[in-house]
Amino acid sequence: MNEILKKLSLIGIIPVVKLENEEDALPLADALERGGIPCAEVTFRTVQAASAIRIISKNCPNMLVGAGTVLTTEQADEAVAAGAKFIVSPGFNPKVVRRCLELGVTVIPGCATAGEIEQALEFGLDTVKFFPAEALGGLAMLKALAPIYSGTSFMPTGGISPENLNKYLAFPRVLACGGSWMVKGELIQSGRFDEITSLARQAVATMLGFSLAHIGLNAAQPADAEGTASTLLGLFGFKTEEKLKSFFAGDSIEIMKNPGFGRNGHLGIGTNSIERAVAYLSARGCKFNNKAAYYDNNGKLFSIYLADEIGGFAVHLLQK
Repeated sequence: MNEILKKLSLIGIIPVVKLENEEDALPLADALERGGIPCAEVTFRTVQAASAIRIISKNCPNMLVGAGTVLTTEQADEAVAAGAKFIVSPGFNPKVVRRCLELGVTVIPGCATAGEIEQALEFGLDTVKFFPAEALGGLAMLKALAPIYSGTSFMPTGGISPENLNKYLAFPRVLACGGSWMVKGELIQSGRFDEITSLARQAVATMLGFSLAHIGLNAAQPADAEGTASTLLGLFGFKTEEKLKSFFAGDSIEIMKNPGFGRNGHLGIGTNSIERAVAYLSARGCKFNNKAAYYDNNGKLFSIYLADEIGGFAVHLLQK
């Protein structure tokens, strides 16, 4: 997977944008970035597409901007010249794919059938757009196709909404999801960019699903930890369970057998995607303690601590 695809995967949500006026390009990019989605797929469904891509590419270095609805090689040339970092097409057009490869730009062609996926494979592509996702049968169809093409990732687009976003993203073969619910035309045209920011934030919150997993308390020694757990059992009926380094009282209170991270203890914050959460928080200036990162047997990150404490508590993210 190349760097552009990795970035798209970490962003997770790709806003599919139709811009009628190039003057809306900068406020739209700013609205999306403030909302936590530093990405835009500007579609070639208007004559303003190339100029909008150029404006965003030139003025918004943190935005990953691409071109969508690219139907011809001429549009591909125009998009790349304007600064597009990736090209998306609604269907599989061999001429467009070939031209993108010649230009050295990441291309994600639309595929609705097994035959189109196989054409993509012939060009050496490992990621395709699954479009129109919901009309094609949604996640059930995708799960039927994916096992046949084990090295292929998918970007479902078409009918993606806050209600089904996480169902798609939870499927390991989904790279990211394309959607337009946070960048509807009427919002852009009426200058309601604060609403776009709000919708983007809601989309990110839905995707990441942050929630308190547990509170960790530091004890001076194992006997103290066991005593605290027993007290909580006696007072509130919280079932105790001994772990290697701690006792749990119920599901959400952990008492460390010896002082651990944090002056007062730690907070465990669960998330639907720890990699996307790290990327999102890093973009907001958070630093992470890479020496306190933990991986499963498959080498996937499942826990990592923030570098700084909050209110005397260390904070670590946990993969749900």
